[in-house]
Amino acid sequence: MDAQTGREEMSAAFDTSTLDKPTVVAPRSLARAPQTNTFEPRWVRWTLIAIALAFLTLFLFVPLVAVFTEALKRGWDTYIEAIIDPDAISAIKLTLIAAGIAVPLNLVFGVAASWAIAKFDFRGKSVLLTLIDLPFSVSPVIAGLIYVLLFGAQGWFGEWLAEHDIKILFAAPGIVLATVFITFPFVARELIPLMQQQGTEEEEAALVLGASGWQTFWRVTLPNIKWGLLYGVILCNARAMGEFGAVSVVSGHIRGETNTMPLQVEILYNEYNFTAAFAIASLLALLALVTLAVKSFIEWRLHQSRSADTGTTERTQ
Repeated sequence: MDAQTGREEMSAAFDTSTLDKPTVVAPRSLARAPQTNTFEPRWVRWTLIAIALAFLTLFLFVPLVAVFTEALKRGWDTYIEAIIDPDAISAIKLTLIAAGIAVPLNLVFGVAASWAIAKFDFRGKSVLLTLIDLPFSVSPVIAGLIYVLLFGAQGWFGEWLAEHDIKILFAAPGIVLATVFITFPFVARELIPLMQQQGTEEEEAALVLGASGWQTFWRVTLPNIKWGLLYGVILCNARAMGEFGAVSVVSGHIRGETNTMPLQVEILYNEYNFTAAFAIASLLALLALVTLAVKSFIEWRLHQSRSADTGTTERTQ
């Protein structure tokens, strides 16, 4: 009896029924953590908004108002006369020609480079990315001097160009080359992250279903990148028309022949012809405003497109 009583006491002491119901005790620090407000006080938000508006007013709105005020200071007749001046017309035409050649070239290069970098793995991929970013790290004036070194009278190809009566520097071809160099990263740098985010699943599916490479590009890849492509083209065109440094080096500042709109503004301002200078500058300002409006619209459509793609991905998962 004593042995049986001892076993019962031991089983009661080591009852394992309670082991099946573990009790989780929250840490005291978490249980008693106070609720904190993650929003800034209202006065902090209004102060930051006021500072941002003050900077925008001082560095954006006031200069824009000053440009249009000075351009129209002597009336519409003087303004129109400055715009239709032969030298101004020549500068506008040359600017449009340079942008009209540089933008399509950069469009083709940007799409090809982005497609290769985002969709394929190959040797020299990092080198290509570095070369694409080169115009961002090189001063535009240095870029212009590079073309002087190559195509100038004392440059590497200067004698050969002179023998064949080919003019690149101080002529439209040099301006186009400088514009192309300065602006070619814009399309590629906009498309590369977009294509990398989209991946290669849709293209691989199209190829499995029997589509050719061109069919895959035109019907799958291009529709997916159209808004990002337009965004890059808009930025490229704005930079092409407003470029000053590289174009200034290779143009020679020949009035009526090699002056673009920014160079024409500089010449008129240095001659104290302020009304004409601000008239040409107002055209560039209008271009900037139109570019900003189109850019905002494309950003909105791009955001809508990415949101739709994200929602579709979540539903398929």
